[in-house]
This record gives sequence, C-alpha cells and structure tokens, in this order.
Amino acid sequence: MLRSFIARFFLVSFTFLFTSSYAQKFDKIYDLSHYGILPNTGKDISNVVNRTILELVNKSNKDAKILFKFKKGRYDFHPENALKKVYYISNHDQDNPKTVGLALENLKNVSIDGEGADFIFHGRMLPIALIGNENLTLKNIHIDFKQPQICQVKILENNIEEGTITFETAPWVTYTIKDSVFYNTGKDWQLRPSAGIVFEEKTKRIVYNTSDIAVGTGKVVELSKGVIKSLNWKNSKLKAGMVIAMRTWQRPNPGIFLHKGKNIKLNNVTVHYSEGMGLLAQLSEDIYLDGFNVSLRGDKDPRYFTAQADATHFSSCKGVIISNNGLYENMMDDAINIHGTYLKAIKKLNDNTLIAKYMHGQAYGFDWGYVGDSVQFVQSKTMELIGKPNSISSIEIISEKPEDPIRQFKITFSKNLDSQIDPALMDIGLENFTWTPKVEFAHNTIRNNRARGALFSTPQKTVVTNNLFDHTSGTAILLCGDCNGWYETGSTRDILIKNNVFINALTNQFQFTNAVISIYPEIPDLKNQQKYFHSGIKIQNNTFKTFDKPLLYAKSVDGIIFSNNKITTNSDYPAFHWNKKEIFFERVINEVIKNNTIDGILLEYKK
Repeated sequence: MLRSFIARFFLVSFTFLFTSSYAQKFDKIYDLSHYGILPNTGKDISNVVNRTILELVNKSNKDAKILFKFKKGRYDFHPENALKKVYYISNHDQDNPKTVGLALENLKNVSIDGEGADFIFHGRMLPIALIGNENLTLKNIHIDFKQPQICQVKILENNIEEGTITFETAPWVTYTIKDSVFYNTGKDWQLRPSAGIVFEEKTKRIVYNTSDIAVGTGKVVELSKGVIKSLNWKNSKLKAGMVIAMRTWQRPNPGIFLHKGKNIKLNNVTVHYSEGMGLLAQLSEDIYLDGFNVSLRGDKDPRYFTAQADATHFSSCKGVIISNNGLYENMMDDAINIHGTYLKAIKKLNDNTLIAKYMHGQAYGFDWGYVGDSVQFVQSKTMELIGKPNSISSIEIISEKPEDPIRQFKITFSKNLDSQIDPALMDIGLENFTWTPKVEFAHNTIRNNRARGALFSTPQKTVVTNNLFDHTSGTAILLCGDCNGWYETGSTRDILIKNNVFINALTNQFQFTNAVISIYPEIPDLKNQQKYFHSGIKIQNNTFKTFDKPLLYAKSVDGIIFSNNKITTNSDYPAFHWNKKEIFFERVINEVIKNNTIDGILLEYKK
C-alpha cells in the first residue's frame, strides 16, 4: 500500500512539474477545443481555424510566446471555404491561386501542437503554408488526403501474347471511363494517369529493373466494378500481384510550404501524402527538422506511395538546415534536395548592370536576391566560375504589369563587371552565394523510393552521417549542379559522408544514377573545361551492401577522399548496370582512395 502511494505521489509530482515547466515556456496557451475547433466532427474547419488563430494572435502582446494546442483526433479541411492565396512555389506547377488549408503568416514566437492529430485534406489543396514567420514551431501533426491523386492498382493478369493487362483499383480509388479512356477522379479533379511506378506486393519496394513505365489507360473496358482490362498494354515485366502507383507528372502543391521564414522547427510532423513535395522551403533561414517524416501509416497501410515528388526540398535557403531522425519512404523522388537557382544573364546594360531572368517553368515568381548579397558567375557550357564575385547594390523587378509573376530582374552591382561577363559572348548563370546553407543530415532512413536518395548542392559545410539508404532504387547520394536545364546551383566544396549504410541501391535506372554515390554536374562541354566544379568531398567509414559493381562515380572534382569503406556483395538481384567499375572518375584530381574492402579483400583502384 505504501509503495503504491509513493509511486502515485511521484507520478503526480512529475506530471505537475512537467506541465508547469511546459507552461512556463509560453506566455499564452490556447486550447483550440475551447474555441469550437473539435476533432472527429467531420465538419470543415478550414475557415474557422485560420480565423481563430489570427484573432487570438492579434489579442496577444506583440512579442508574446504563444502555444496553440489541438486535441488529438481527426480534423477535416475542405476547399470550399478555404483561403485562396497567390504563392509561387519553387519546383512546383505555377498555377494560382492556391487553395490553402492552414495559413500561418507573419507570426513570431508561435507554436502549433497537434498532439498527434490527423489533418485530412480534400480535393486539391496546399495543406499548410508558413509564410514570413520567425521562431515558429509546428509539431505532432499528421498530414494526409482522403483521396490522393495517385491511382493505386494491382495487376490481376498479364496476357503478353494478347497484349492486354487486367488490373484492379484500390478500394479508395474512384474513376470514370470516357471513350474507352480511364480517368482517376476525385473531388473537383479528374486526371488521366500517364506513367507508373511498380512495387512488390509484400515488401513495397520498387520492382527491379522497371523504372518509370507507361500505363495502359488509353483503351480499356470495365469487367466489373473496380476491375479494368487494358486492351493495348504490353509490358512483360509486370506480374500478377504487383502494385502500380499510376500518376501524372503534375505537382501543384507541397504538403507544407515554407517561405521567407526564420528559425522554423518542424518536430514529429508526418506527411502521408502530397501532390508535390512533402515539404518545400524557399528563401528561409535556419530550418530544423526533427522526426519529420514522409511516410506510410505503418506496415499495415494499404497504400504503396507517399509524396508525388521529393520528400523535402530546399531552394535558396541560408543559415542552417538540420534534418535528423526522419523516415522518408515510397515517395516519387528524392528524400532531400538542397540547391539554389541560377538566373541566366540576358543583357549587359553597362559596366555594372545586367538583365537576368529565371529560366525553368517551375522556378519563377519569387525573390532571387537582396542588396548586399554576394553573387558569382558561371559559364553555362563548362560550368566554370568566371570573373570575380560581386555584390548587389540594387535589384529591380522587370514586369509589364504589377500583378505579373516575377521572372526578370535588373541587377546593378557594387563593382564593375569583368569584361567576359557579357551574355553577348557566352551563356552565363548568376548564383546567389549568400543564400546557401550549412547542412546536417543525420540518423534518417530513406527507403523504397523512386529516383534518388539525397541531393546536396551547397558550397557550405555539409555533414551526412549515420543514415540508412535502403533500396533507394536509383543513386543513394547525388552531388549535381546544372545551369542548362533545371538551373539548380551549385558546387559542393565541403561535404563529409560518413557512417552511412547503403543497401541495394541502383535497382533501377533514372537520371544521374551512375553509381551508389554519384557526383554528376551537368557539363555540356566537359572537354574544354579547365577548372573543376566540385571539391572537398570526403566519403569515409560507410557500409555498402550491393548486388552490382558501381559504388562511386565522380566528374569534375578537385579533391575527393574515399577511404575505410566496407563493401559486401550479395546476389539479391542480377547485376545489370552499364557501369562496370567500382570507382569511375572523369576529370578528377587530388583523389585519395585507400583502405576500402570488398568482402574482406582490399579494393584495388586503378585510374
């Protein structure tokens, strides 16, 4: 009896102290259930939740630390009463306005705690927008959609001789057939899938050597409800039981959009589905992810897919990006991609002024630089730095109408430009060196996704440690740079890749997938390049478990160390990659390759 009393006493005391300590961090704590925002009602809360948070913030002192709490449960967001916002979002479709579920704009010292709540969105929505905030924390929230725009089907029969495939739609999929064409349908949307990714039924891994496939939606008949026969679909690799995520290439909205934020924390936030990136952050400073996931709902989740594109994507950010303890699985692109955006020089007006513009159709409409920012210049064909770095003394948007999206700038520099920096002489890209971040990516799991694992394109110190890359399907880590297509900066100058485990990467072929770790800047005129694009690369103490040859590919690098890595081979899949070298270098100098073993035998490196 006495022991029981003492145990209860300490439990109550601990709970009181914890609650008191939690409360002391905030000047105001608002339980949103007291304001009519209740879980599990099935009602649309889009309008009321935005209005309530804004009203309560306005009632508080300017610098007050505020916590908003949701009760655990389900909250529904519908498009009819949601906010309409004009947002230009990097690496997404620039269609506006966006329909936004929860918009947190220009807040300071605010935390949102979902306490494990499910935010369920309907139609085509941007779930959460974080715009112009400082010291904002979002935690303990699950983001999902009732009906994703990716159409999941299972192969029932593949008649190769007949050239037909019969498939069954997943229970939540709705569809229509018009003029023998299959359309995936939902609330206020209708899409015809054009491509697919094939998953193993039991493991939810992407099927070996299938990559992106064409899907037969053009000539179909309905055999029974949910059972469709495609009359003109030939693919000998598809077997009964395989599951296909059929999709378009559209990406209108990320799950979370972060723009012009400073000191933003996302803790224990999970995106289960988004029709774009899981998280897209741009022009933001100091971002901290801890337990941020783009993942399925556990082993029993009937879905085989998560995000339509990258799990996390950072465009033109600075300060630090720290991403730890995340789970990124079954998305249709990379786990993380960090880069800036090259502008293309269009015209030289005088000795210190250029006209420059955004080039890619998914990258325009937002600021590129500010007075005082440091800018460097690159020759597009050879990806070499030219001239001396300069700084912006003024930057002006050029547009015909005030409402036009930002595409072009008049940039005046503090010093005269070098004579060769002239678009009349060569194609030139402008890189904003100020908006480049330091990065830590640690203790994350990346698995069963399409394309690649992680992309890092920043000249600042980058540390990639203690991650598990498990069946990433393509390259596990890519260091790139491109001033000709995507116009994504830039060179990597100080990166440590250490104590990671790579399991069976390269089961499929995608762009830039030359090895498990691929250092692949796009350089159209490599033979005439004189300088080197990447430098300061250290790959040490990693474990590679692989069925195929290529481990490391590098192009245009001055200074790379590949040491003390342990490689074990298996026969889980047939070797099929075109690259038959463990280490394959093109224009690489100052390399150190030592103390690497394959199945316990020292790896021999020959130039």
